[in-house]
Amino acid sequence: MLKVVLLQFGAALIGALIGWAFFGPVGAASAILGGIAIVVPSLWFAWRLTRVERRPGANSHVSAFLIGEAIKIVSAIGILVLVRLLFPGAHWGAVVLGLICTLQANFVALLVNPKCLQNKARPNKA
Repeated sequence: MLKVVLLQFGAALIGALIGWAFFGPVGAASAILGGIAIVVPSLWFAWRLTRVERRPGANSHVSAFLIGEAIKIVSAIGILVLVRLLFPGAHWGAVVLGLICTLQANFVALLVNPKCLQNKARPNKA
């Protein structure tokens, strides 16, 4: 899970470089803010899932995933609202560029390691 978040952070940096190339320093900062709107909630979500993984019961895993995903989406939107309120000079084309680059990192992770979709059998602890 953490590897995907690190890949998202790397993609946010790439988005910042592209933002710098097209929109200058303001574009780079704006693209980083767009990337942060995805990376920070994803990092929290990964941390939460690793904590829940240790709990017994399948229902707690499903509910933790669904609740965590909802919180992740709401917090990403909240961060974007904060960017709008705290940085009125942000270039929104670059913010969207940072969002897109960071979100595409999930698909790159699947292309790099398609085995992550397979269900790995865990030995029973008797």
